[in-house]
Amino acid sequence: MHFKPVQTVYLAISLTLLFTSCVNNKQQSRTLEGLESTVEVIRDKYGINHIYAKNQKDLFFAQGYCAARDRLFQFEIWRRQATGTVAEILGERELKRDIGTRLFQFRGDITSELNHYHPEGKEIINAYVEGVNAYIREVLDDPEMLPFEFHMLGLEPGYWTPEVVISRHQGLLGNIGQELDIGMAVSKVGAEKVKELVWFHPKDPDITLDPAIRGELLNEKILELYKAYRRPVKFLPEDLVEPEDGIVMNSDPADYENVITRNKTDWISIGSNNWLVGPELTENGASIMANDPHRTLAVPSLRYMVHLVAPGWNVIGGGEPEIPGISIGHNEYGAWGLTVFRTDGEDLYVYDLNPKNLNQYSYKGEWEEMKIIKDTIRVKHLENVHVELKYTRHGPVSYIDSVHLKAYAVRCAWLEAGGSPYLASLRMDQAKSWEEFREACSYSNIPGENMIWADKFGNIGWQAVGIAPVRTNFSGLVPVPGDGRYEWEKFLPILEKPNTLNPKSGFFATANQNVTPENYDNWDAISYIWSDPYRGDRVNEVLSSGKKFNMELMKKLQTDYQSIPARLLVPYLKDLDFDTGLEEEAIALLQDWNFVLDKNLPMAGIYVAWERQIMDNANALFVPEEIKNLVSLQLKTIINFIQNPNNSWNTGEIGRNEFLKESFTQAINFLSETYGPRPEDWIYGQEQFKHVYIKHSLSNILNEEWKEKVNAGPLPRGGNSYTVCATGRNNKQTHGATFKLIVDTGDWDLAIGTNTPGQSGDPESPFYKNLFELWANDQYFPVYYTREKIESIEAERFIMNPKK
Repeated sequence: MHFKPVQTVYLAISLTLLFTSCVNNKQQSRTLEGLESTVEVIRDKYGINHIYAKNQKDLFFAQGYCAARDRLFQFEIWRRQATGTVAEILGERELKRDIGTRLFQFRGDITSELNHYHPEGKEIINAYVEGVNAYIREVLDDPEMLPFEFHMLGLEPGYWTPEVVISRHQGLLGNIGQELDIGMAVSKVGAEKVKELVWFHPKDPDITLDPAIRGELLNEKILELYKAYRRPVKFLPEDLVEPEDGIVMNSDPADYENVITRNKTDWISIGSNNWLVGPELTENGASIMANDPHRTLAVPSLRYMVHLVAPGWNVIGGGEPEIPGISIGHNEYGAWGLTVFRTDGEDLYVYDLNPKNLNQYSYKGEWEEMKIIKDTIRVKHLENVHVELKYTRHGPVSYIDSVHLKAYAVRCAWLEAGGSPYLASLRMDQAKSWEEFREACSYSNIPGENMIWADKFGNIGWQAVGIAPVRTNFSGLVPVPGDGRYEWEKFLPILEKPNTLNPKSGFFATANQNVTPENYDNWDAISYIWSDPYRGDRVNEVLSSGKKFNMELMKKLQTDYQSIPARLLVPYLKDLDFDTGLEEEAIALLQDWNFVLDKNLPMAGIYVAWERQIMDNANALFVPEEIKNLVSLQLKTIINFIQNPNNSWNTGEIGRNEFLKESFTQAINFLSETYGPRPEDWIYGQEQFKHVYIKHSLSNILNEEWKEKVNAGPLPRGGNSYTVCATGRNNKQTHGATFKLIVDTGDWDLAIGTNTPGQSGDPESPFYKNLFELWANDQYFPVYYTREKIESIEAERFIMNPKK
């Protein structure tokens, strides 16, 4: 690709001129090569494109075109991450990413891969790619249409291929990083000590290291390429073509940063909620589906909402913009949603190398040759880099220790056919019944998910999905020798994973906690590590209350900030005596508190500061120094320690009550020093306490005027990692439910949703961050389904005509 440099004078005029709004006129039209018939797109005032096509090919062509039109820079970064071409634009610092991307690339038969996701997957995905490329051709013909990021970075978008769509780089893939951490921890303090600290359940796994594994050789470099391949792309001032033009400034990493640092258990608390309510528990006698998947907050949003209508298709909802179809939504028969069902689809294998030939490894007493693929990577400002990508029978070789004659490879279930995240939802989009939905689920290999279904016939059902290796003689939680003694027996058929239809309770909910029934049989394919139970417990508590539910109550539950940990911990304060009046003032405020982490309350601020201090102090007290960077305690484990001090409080350094008292005093001191000496000023949702500020990827190298234009916030937030409305442990919310959907199957037009900050990636568009304040204030917009309702909130109409 050849980049066209942007002239200084061109940039200096005004970058505003470089933006092209998605909405210039009430009605627009285009003539596009690749279409067979006319396509009509009605965009509603919330930014959702409702696409009406006369055939399937045109439908997905239009989806690709519209999504690229809204999110072109997001599409280009995705393409580069998927193809291992980031170093081409950002230089040597991204070389390891590109090596990792190519090392972990899917290399199977592309036709079989595409048709795994749908019987006509090849046609659908190719049509989608053609639509994306049709828009890219337009902007390349008229560079002033390019979004501002391209001008600032001196880039042009590249054309897409189906291989870009089926990339795995963005997926929730597995636990390989945790596996290495646990292995290193076991090598330092032993398996029993690690088991005291890590909450393994529902079964008791074997985490001892095989004697052939030299624990002292385990280190972070082993997964360096894997982690580089998976990390977000970041930009620096030197990436800009004209850094001196006054629009950019030096990077400011402290801008609205968090007061605390993420720890090893934060990923466990990053999750999602979904639930179903059957007709016997609703006011109108129709089943309800609610889903709020939690992922990284970003500008533009990770999610993208769309409505797809053509013969055989009438589906609305959200998914990732670079993927055709809809992963969470409803059609005219049923509604579905997803949350993560912890599934271990990765293992780290360790091999002995032949000292005479480092490309040979020992397997069942014989030397086997690694497969080697040679590749060339273009690197900005450097000569091309030639690399050798190596593979064992188990998978990509991520690290070779030539000194100690060891090689390390990652076996990835997601490199099997069908491992592209969420694409199998194409089949779900056309499901007409629970049986058809379950059949569609059987193709959903990645990620491991709790798929739920509610239909207009009154059925509610749950099916766990995800490709799951069966390990009969090892847990998959620590590295194992690759000598042939530790193999996956098979993949468990997805329909044999846990499931239920029309449970007796009349409802079903998941929140990344363990929901595997006790009488389940296939434990060799079930994970041992799950999220803390508090979000799920709260949802079940509300749904089992005996109430008759409606959409308002579903909204209230999805935005619920009740803290079960607060309920468990605050009562311990009554038995503690403090030396100063400030602690007593704080306790007095907590006496009549309802345990809601309300952004407007100082009580929420007091409790959260204490909970954080408890977690930090417990990790300092219980986790041995040599593994503090490898293991962190979940809150559930800490509360278990507190509730059972005779069994667990055995460090001898400090008693349980003294620990809680000291933690509370430290929290009060922190609040006083940070927010002033008056407890009533310790309001939780203030700008320097709990807030949301979503930053564009170029934010840290823009001046204040442009930051205000492209960033969203700050606005106050409530909640934390353990409330149903999950906002994370940090002061600045970085993860959560950017997209939410609630569907009443009795009337599809009653569906409501949100998608922060907006549908468009163009800051000049009215759809760039029009949804941000709604979301931050826990409000929703209607997700209309019928044409009449859609036209009542129409913002623009776009006609796509075929080229004759």
